[in-house]
Amino acid sequence: MYVPKEFKETDLNQLLAEMKKNSFGILLSNNDEAKIEATHLPFIIQEDDENLVIITHLAKPNPQWKTMNGKESLIIFPGPHAYVSASWYEEKNTVSTWNYTAIHAYGKVTIIENKYEMRQIVLKTTDYFEKGQSKPWKYEDHTEYVEKLLSGIVCLKIEVTELIGKKKLSQNHSSERREKVIAALENEEKYSSKEIAELMKAKLNTSS
Repeated sequence: MYVPKEFKETDLNQLLAEMKKNSFGILLSNNDEAKIEATHLPFIIQEDDENLVIITHLAKPNPQWKTMNGKESLIIFPGPHAYVSASWYEEKNTVSTWNYTAIHAYGKVTIIENKYEMRQIVLKTTDYFEKGQSKPWKYEDHTEYVEKLLSGIVCLKIEVTELIGKKKLSQNHSSERREKVIAALENEEKYSSKEIAELMKAKLNTSS
């Protein structure tokens, strides 16, 4: 991912928080024919001592996992995004653009087929995403059914080797232009306009 210095996010705590918030991402890898494969998956981010580990699971019939063990993969965590119209600047010689945030995590893959480890990963995933539900789904209520399903999935552990964070929030424009964009985005209903407006406000406040 190309990241000009003004858009680069280097705060590890900030990156981890955003990965956890937008934890439904895209896993990419090359198969043996050098073809890029991709799967949309939920991910759990774990801080293991000094290492950062990402875990997930995918359907066993999905061929992507068969060529991943021991190799590098890329996980893309897309964040909010919004179209920025140059008309909002109310100036000549300007162009429209797109504001967005994204994180790319590179890491080495380990395939997990041990039933105990797989069960723990599925339970961690369920517990994480069930938080906040009025009546959370519980493994104990569906033990026999879940145990049967374990034979139909494969779990992955990705040890992160590199994190790249990007926040493109009009930092390359003047404060006046950024304030105009924020005001316009707050009135937009498309994409993640209001969320981008809030992120732009926070970035503007920290840089001013």
